[in-house]
Amino acid sequence: MKKIALSITFLCLAWFQVTAQEIQYGTPASTTQADQPFRFGLHVSPTWSWINTDDKNLEGTQSNTGVKFGVMAEQNFAKNYALTAGLGLSFNQGGFIINNYEKAILWPNSDLSSSKYDTVSMGAKMHYRLSWVEIPVGLKMRGGLGHDRAMRFFAEIPIFTLGFGTSQKGDIVGNANGDTEDEDIKKDINKLALSWGLGGGIELDLGQNSTLIGGLTFQQQFLDVTKDDGQILRDGVFQEEDSAAHIGQLVLKIGILF
Repeated sequence: MKKIALSITFLCLAWFQVTAQEIQYGTPASTTQADQPFRFGLHVSPTWSWINTDDKNLEGTQSNTGVKFGVMAEQNFAKNYALTAGLGLSFNQGGFIINNYEKAILWPNSDLSSSKYDTVSMGAKMHYRLSWVEIPVGLKMRGGLGHDRAMRFFAEIPIFTLGFGTSQKGDIVGNANGDTEDEDIKKDINKLALSWGLGGGIELDLGQNSTLIGGLTFQQQFLDVTKDDGQILRDGVFQEEDSAAHIGQLVLKIGILF
């Protein structure tokens, strides 16, 4: 996933080069939607998310498919530059972590449906399905095909997103004591999420009052998702589980601005 972030960064740097040329040589007067001082809109965005830890024995395996939707706003403060903000909901983020310890207690604070699920065996997969209310804030820059044209490229870098947990569900798969679904694991998940991100895409004016937006964004949380109150069995002795877990996301942003 680092390669994806580096690829997006490269595209953003290429965009900066094009924009710098526009600033140097000038662009004609424009009457596009991008010239409006304030724009407001909606988005519905599919997501692909994964969860990783810094413990090689608690390894991220499979990803989740989810969705984000909400409102977004842009305040232009200079030609080709805008501050962005929004408010939205993010559903089914997370992924799978496989336990490679002899045994592990990873959700010790949660009231699981049976006590037999409290301790999981080697090879058991912990499936995280998390949802948040999100507040993203970022910087948007436009350029590429000419500011006076109906279609433009844009880059958003950086994007910081603050999230507040609304639903934290978990499944256990491949456990020696049996599988379980739809467990409430909110007591083992931190309520606050904070991520950084970057992205880019295309704007297309549909008329005098609307602009279609499509783009790809990479996001990475840098706060630990879990509370680390669990234990792992190593060499026959239970020890404190203190790994840091982080969620990464790819977001296909689809929206419309008015």
